[in-house]
Amino acid sequence: MSCETVGVHCTKHEGAGNDFIVVLDPGDTLHLSVGQVRLLCHRRRGIGADGIIRVGPGRQGCDLSMDLRNADGGEAEMSGNGIRCLAQAAVDAALVAPPRFTVATKGGRRTVDFVAGEVPGWARASVDMGPVRLGPDQPQDFADRKARTVDVGNPHLVLCGPEVASVDIAVLGPQLQSAFAGGINVEWVSVASDGDGELLDLRVWERGAGETLACGTGSVAAAAAARAWGVLDGSGPVRVRNPGGTLEVTLGAGAEDPAFLAGPVRKVADIDIHPGMLS
Repeated sequence: MSCETVGVHCTKHEGAGNDFIVVLDPGDTLHLSVGQVRLLCHRRRGIGADGIIRVGPGRQGCDLSMDLRNADGGEAEMSGNGIRCLAQAAVDAALVAPPRFTVATKGGRRTVDFVAGEVPGWARASVDMGPVRLGPDQPQDFADRKARTVDVGNPHLVLCGPEVASVDIAVLGPQLQSAFAGGINVEWVSVASDGDGELLDLRVWERGAGETLACGTGSVAAAAAARAWGVLDGSGPVRVRNPGGTLEVTLGAGAEDPAFLAGPVRKVADIDIHPGMLS
């Protein structure tokens, strides 16, 4: 089905400030062009979002499927916050029933646990992110800085240093991303604490979206790298404080065990896209 001649209904959701337009397509008939995705995600001319998620029919034994496009129109393998937004949209539309269901993504099969919140529009979702693959440490000139690549179904470069507030992400993000074939997501992290104890502070440059308020896969990558470096105490869940909110990462005990990402998700709006906008 072309969206140039008919209106398209969608919903907008956010998880820790990472926002997505979600389109339900159980018949697997809707196809968005790169230009249409860019326009819809544009913060001035469109709805505004870090990406668009098309929820398709189940495949490979899963209940649903996820087609994720970044704000620049490019395809992405996986988004931890995005799949949690997908979960809220799918549950609201009765495509699946909580508390647990499965989603086929380009990064692999994912299991989602979903609990509706006490306040309308709010929920909490936890997703099985699959095994985390740690790359080798990268050489650093200073003892208080560390770097390594991490694979969470999509590629990441995690940089650990004394603080993240002063990092010029608008300059360094594109530079580091371009150094990797196909691009990469880049996370800057530092160890911090609050009234609940130790946590990681994180800022992120996302491939295809730029600096965002949060990144789910990036939070998992950062937690795994920090735990491997030994810069975090204990062995329990890792809280990762993104600019848009705090997410919780539970790492697997073994190399093949999955990590889990949990946090709040909020429905922002119901939207009917006028067909003229996409013509």
